Amino acid sequence: MKLFKRKKKRGWIRKSLNIISLTVLFFLSIPQSFDLPVEGMKINDFNHESYWYYPWGKSGTHKGVDIFAKTGTKVNASVRGFTFATGSGGMSGKFVIVLGPKLRFHYFAHLNSIKKTIGSWNNIGDQIGTVGATGNAKGKPAHLHYSIVSWVPHFWRIDFDPQGWKKMFFLNPIDYIMDSYDK
Repeated sequence: MKLFKRKKKRGWIRKSLNIISLTVLFFLSIPQSFDLPVEGMKINDFNHESYWYYPWGKSGTHKGVDIFAKTGTKVNASVRGFTFATGSGGMSGKFVIVLGPKLRFHYFAHLNSIKKTIGSWNNIGDQIGTVGATGNAKGKPAHLHYSIVSWVPHFWRIDFDPQGWKKMFFLNPIDYIMDSYDK
């Protein structure tokens, strides 16, 4: 006599792993193309030395680039991918996060308006919002804070800069922007 009947619960685990595997393969297969995130931006619209600048307000270290433009200037998807998150509040103000190629998160903050919904597909150049001065940018010139974050750690990037251990997750967006100008 069996006191407890064991139910087969492994089916959902297998299905979940299949979905995760297919999702990872999909995002790894998207071609890595990049375009400028602010419509009409010029090479002098951002400080070329601002990535990983220390000290930088409450965050300590600046983990992205600020691209200055007039309030309401279009902010476009710099890569193909899904709108992973949108929101408003805190230091970010209004923000959009796009999950793009190589499973990297492209983070657009301080937006004046958001034009995409969570789960929507973005082609390169699709408008995702407009430049603003929300969050901790309130009272400062309008700009887009743009960062690229990898959830896969790049351990070789760690150094002894302030918060240098976080460099394993952050990529320098200025490198991608400069490569776009060289094309």
